[in-house]
Amino acid sequence: MSDMVKIHPVPIGKGFPLVLIAGPCVIEDYQTTFDIASFLKDLTHRLGIPFIFKASYDKANRTSLSSYRGPGLADGLKILAEIKKELAVKILSDVHGPHEVAAAAQVLDIIQVPALLCRQTDLLTEVAKTGKPVNVKKGQFLSPWDISHVIEKITASGNDRIMITERGSVFGYNNLVVDFRSIQIIRDMGWPVIFDATHSVQLPGGEGKSSGGQREFAPALARAAVAAGADGIFLEVHKDPAQALCDGPNSLQLDGLEQLLTQFLAIRKAVAP
Repeated sequence: MSDMVKIHPVPIGKGFPLVLIAGPCVIEDYQTTFDIASFLKDLTHRLGIPFIFKASYDKANRTSLSSYRGPGLADGLKILAEIKKELAVKILSDVHGPHEVAAAAQVLDIIQVPALLCRQTDLLTEVAKTGKPVNVKKGQFLSPWDISHVIEKITASGNDRIMITERGSVFGYNNLVVDFRSIQIIRDMGWPVIFDATHSVQLPGGEGKSSGGQREFAPALARAAVAAGADGIFLEVHKDPAQALCDGPNSLQLDGLEQLLTQFLAIRKAVAP
């Protein structure tokens, strides 16, 4: 049990500053990804918010076979490595099978286990064995207390550098709902909790061959999560969400992000013990 995870030099957990994990859903090309990362780094530095950049090199769980998945493991990790070097930012991305883990661990500062794979024992144990910090997206199908079994698989493999991300629960067809009690429940287990505001407003499969989303509700949910005690906020952002190749309907536009982050800081200050 560890209620703090350190992503040198950033501590994440109870009693530490709110962290932002943000970036585009998927790597579209180098320049777009670099521009978003650079914008986020400059903004968070100015506001004094610890920042971790997120982008996926492959989206293996797209609704349709024809959907854009990303550049793939080798090319995607190369792009992330270049951005990490150029901007000196911490990098998070997700892995989809044990065969990806060794290569990903050479670049990523945090390895993420996707929500739909959070019970995959072989994947969890392989990720744990890297010794890298692990961010597990809580499956949309899991209760908050069921995440304890996921955590046990990782800790039994010798890794207690674990964060859990809440991203909503299945609520009927093509919809999700957030139970904010889960933030306290998981934190009371002794683990840092991140709230994924933009995936929580996703409408899975809501547009037929792709997922829909209601980005207009993401800021309110994010503010509520900060008030509920989340240790970090996860946001998918884009320069032009309407043109994003993945998760555009639930991604936030870079313009206006400063006001939202400033609100996070005020709420965090107001609720701090």
